[in-house]
Amino acid sequence: MVEAGGVVRLEVADAVGIIRLDRPKMNAIDEQLRAELHGVAEQVRTREDVRAVVLYGGERVFAAGADIAYMSRLGYAGMVAWGALLQDTFRLVARLPVPVIAAVNGYALGGGFELALTADFRVLGTRAKVGVPEITLGVIPGAGGTQRLTRLVGPARAKGMVFTGRHVGAEEALALGIADEVVPDGDVYARAKELAARYAEGPAVALRAAKQAIDDGLDTDLDSGLRLESALFAGLFATDDQAAGMASFLEHGPGKARFTGR
Repeated sequence: MVEAGGVVRLEVADAVGIIRLDRPKMNAIDEQLRAELHGVAEQVRTREDVRAVVLYGGERVFAAGADIAYMSRLGYAGMVAWGALLQDTFRLVARLPVPVIAAVNGYALGGGFELALTADFRVLGTRAKVGVPEITLGVIPGAGGTQRLTRLVGPARAKGMVFTGRHVGAEEALALGIADEVVPDGDVYARAKELAARYAEGPAVALRAAKQAIDDGLDTDLDSGLRLESALFAGLFATDDQAAGMASFLEHGPGKARFTGR
């Protein structure tokens, strides 16, 4: 099923939602794209028929960054307001209660890279380039780049990318831990969908709990994180998937359970 949008589309099939950016030629992020992305993410957040998501910008480019022409007209007050909206939208994507895979072909730079960083996993094509080049414009990343990138690769490596604004190729991104897989450019979308389909077949409530435990736990101290984990773990014993998973293990051995997502 394809749900029409102006520059952001949601396509749903077999419990996998494809969030497709389609603002030619470079998927530059302006207010229309941001607003539509926010709306699509809100849909995904509340839909029971979407159990995994692929973020995709197309065969040539993921998103080459924010629309510089649009931003240059905003001024200080306008940028404060729009920056808050952009961060809220990216936070919403990052907090989707399902596994999210970014399928990255071509450029994922600036705001485009920051959007890719909201995903749980990133599959890059061999010719992909990622980076935060904002410093070359006299500014810094403003949609999560200084925070999510640092948590992913550590402060020194993040500073090296942010301070220079350099583009990072796919193999270096894999070595840094930015990319989780590098595949031929023509296989990026199919591989991301394959991963999403695997998660979509899993226990949806447990996957949601696992994502919450990891993401929220990173933002607190260890003891608080352990308490959160314990509460989420115990809560899963009220689900059909837990009962089915353990019954299947006892009767048939590991890895054979069928889950309903309840």
